[in-house]
Parts: sequence; C-alpha cells; structure tokens
Amino acid sequence: MNPKKLVKISNTIGAISIVLLIYWVFVFITIEVFGLKVFKENITQTFYLSIVGILSLMFGALIINIMFNLTRIAQKHNKDVLPASKKSKMNKAMLIASFPVIAVLLFGGDYLTSKNKEKMLIRSAEAIVTDHAENLDSLLNYSFSLNWLKESDEIMDILSKTDQHFPNVTLIVRDSIKNSKLYLGFRADYYYIRENDTILPTKRDFILKTTQPERDYLHSVFNSNAKEIRFSAHDGSFELYYPYKKGDKRIVLYFSDHTTYGKIGS
Repeated sequence: MNPKKLVKISNTIGAISIVLLIYWVFVFITIEVFGLKVFKENITQTFYLSIVGILSLMFGALIINIMFNLTRIAQKHNKDVLPASKKSKMNKAMLIASFPVIAVLLFGGDYLTSKNKEKMLIRSAEAIVTDHAENLDSLLNYSFSLNWLKESDEIMDILSKTDQHFPNVTLIVRDSIKNSKLYLGFRADYYYIRENDTILPTKRDFILKTTQPERDYLHSVFNSNAKEIRFSAHDGSFELYYPYKKGDKRIVLYFSDHTTYGKIGS
C-alpha cells in the first residue's frame, strides 16, 4: 500500500475519531449536568473507558499521517492535486440534528430508569409491609420511651436487612417539642441504646430534616389521612414514602436507595 493511500486512510480514521469524541463529550456533559441514569453498570464502565480508546485511535492516526506525509515529501511524491474539500450540506444537517436525537434518547432512558425503579421499589415496599405487618402494628403504638425506642431499633434493623433494594429504612412519626409539631425519624442503630440504659435520649436527636414539599406530603398523611405513596428520583437517589395506618394510628416508612450508575430495566 503506497503512502498516499495510507495518509488517506489515516485522515478518515482521524475524522471518525473526532466525530466520535464530539458525541462522547456531548453525552458525557448531558449525563453529568442533568444527573441522568441510563446505562447498566458494565456499560457505564465501558462508556467511560471508551474515551481512552478514541484518543489512542486519534493519536495513532496522527502519527501514521505525519510519518507517511514526511515520507511522501522526502520522496517528492506529494505533487498530487488534493481533492477539494466538499462537505455535503446534508451531512452537516444530519450531524447537527443528531444531537437533539441523542439528548431525547438520554432523557428517555433516564425516565424509563426512574419509572422501572419506582415500580420495583413500590413492589418491594408492599412485600415488606405485608411480611412484617405484626411488627409494624407494634410501632403504631408510638411513645417516646426507652422500651419503644429499643423495639423500633430492632424492627428497623430487620427491615433494613430484608431487601437489598432498601439499604436505608426510616420510620417517621409525628411528635412535638415545646408545643411545636414536627416529625421524628428513627433508623436502625441511629441512636444506640443498650439493654440496661435508663436515661432517655432527647427528641432533638431524632428530628427529621425535610423540605417543604416533603412536609406538605407528611402533613397530608398525618392531618388529612392521605394514603398516597410519594416517590422521587434525583441524581441517582431514589426515595419512597410509604404510609402505614391502622385505625386512627399511622406512621410513614421512608425507603431510600442511591445508584452510582443508571440502568434501564433495573
């Protein structure tokens, strides 16, 4: 194969690598800025490592191009008339139009990931509530006492270990401090209490930090007897509020999970 043909091939490889790199940067920026979760774990790892392959391909094409161009110059075989650069307007239009298409696919994949995660988490929460109904009934009899705290710690520890999709489970109850109504959150080992402890911890240690939309939801559950489940997803964090009631007593189970990668069908 003569140097002229090799230079042409290396130019083609370099051009393709540049286009792929542009696409990669666009996809990467879109995912990082908007916190999209689209790919499976192994695909995500491959996706991030692909930049090394693209850069290596570009560097190799550049070296070949320089080397054989120098060879042609040295041999004075570079008198060929280079074809005029003609980029089709259609190709330019297709390249530009491809970016919105990619963005739509990425956001669509993120939407499907969230929806699939929501369905899976709701099914898991319903199964946990059904299987542990007796324990949850005992938690309905809330009173800020050592006995209730010890019992809730044991039950929450069991719930948090029941399902791998829910590494964090918090029990939410309504209480008051100095006539101010607020919400307390109890998790397994959040406040370790030994069997022989006789000193009751302060309620302030269990105050649940919430946003205004979350407080509005909790108000609707405890004040208006709402039964709706609240699900939210943001930047790989998935949260599920699941109200549980019996008679006039009610609590809310807060399930949370965080995914460092996104995947459709998760």
